[in-house]
Amino acid sequence: MGEVYALGVNFKTAPVEIRERLACSPEETRNILPELKTASGVEELCILSTCNRVEIYTFSTDEENVNLLLSLFLKAKGLEDARRHIFLHRGEQAVFHVFKVASSLDSMVVGEPQIVSQFKESFRIARELGTTGKILNRLFEKALRASKRVRVETGISRNAVSVSYAAVELAKKIFGDLKKAKVLLVGAGEMGELAANYLKRLGCQIFITNRTYEKALKLSQELGGNALRFEELEDYLSNMDIVIVSTGARSFVLTQRLVKRAMKRRNYEPMFLIDISVPRNVEPSVGGIDEVFLYDIDDLKEVVESNLRDRMREAKRGEIILWDEVKKFMGWMESLKIEPMILKLKEVTREMERESPYLRRLVFRAIREMKRNPDTASIIFRIFSEEVEDVNGRKGISYVYNRADGA
Repeated sequence: MGEVYALGVNFKTAPVEIRERLACSPEETRNILPELKTASGVEELCILSTCNRVEIYTFSTDEENVNLLLSLFLKAKGLEDARRHIFLHRGEQAVFHVFKVASSLDSMVVGEPQIVSQFKESFRIARELGTTGKILNRLFEKALRASKRVRVETGISRNAVSVSYAAVELAKKIFGDLKKAKVLLVGAGEMGELAANYLKRLGCQIFITNRTYEKALKLSQELGGNALRFEELEDYLSNMDIVIVSTGARSFVLTQRLVKRAMKRRNYEPMFLIDISVPRNVEPSVGGIDEVFLYDIDDLKEVVESNLRDRMREAKRGEIILWDEVKKFMGWMESLKIEPMILKLKEVTREMERESPYLRRLVFRAIREMKRNPDTASIIFRIFSEEVEDVNGRKGISYVYNRADGA
């Protein structure tokens, strides 16, 4: 019958210098997939290549072909000595691994959604090239179904696990609806830019200031925001609801005195300050001003670590869901072994089914039972093979039914 295999490298088994040399661009994948399938002799094949993993999923009736496939792939990449980094799963464990990858339970950041689109894209390419078939097509469809179940039935992606996104989640807790909230990004640090990007998607108005006005102008064009001059910070600070500070300054950019004056001008409407700078750019005593909510990088990391612990707990629940889906898939794989018997049974009974709706229902029930419990398939098939050809009337059909039912 054959088995499903999963093999390759990921962030758990190989360092980045190995992964990047084995990585395949979409164009390279399109070129190498048909060649590997033909040369190795495996029946079905797909490659998933991301920054954290390069994995091959295949169906083969001969494990020697899978070993040949691996050798050919490593040779094509000029990295034959990387075999010690390769993992190999077969059968049920391979199916579980594929489902785990698709559900992001095997990701470096558990629950991150990006892997789902990468998984779909690798499947799309392989299917377009015709290197997948009945087994892998079903495997990927069920893996995506399992992924959806994990997202819906657990809290795996509910909590932020990046510093930038954690800042946005905190802002949502303080302000509720962030639509039309005014956000000021002070500086052009990467994490601050990411946070501003998240907030932009939520409908916030983005303003950017930097000591170098040209940098603020360039970033504002990228983010679809407005550039403000740094030397006028005190004039417009009171208009801002959320301020993200991400600069390389060695001293405080926002002092207690500056923020106090701004809060007075805004009649102490809440202001959320996120200081992602190291060293800190917001004077710590600012957090003591009424209606000012100040979080620094350590506060955000604490939130992230707490959320990661929550995700890991949810991941355990997710694995239970995956095993449920794996058992269903393996049951389907098992049922494929009896397909020849089912086809033969239909052939044997085809003429009589036309004359007898009762027999048609009986054959339907027999096939359903064969699929549900493959161990009984050969017994049911033998009974029908022996008896159906002699059926001439209702009594004979009942006899077949009783024997099949008692099998």
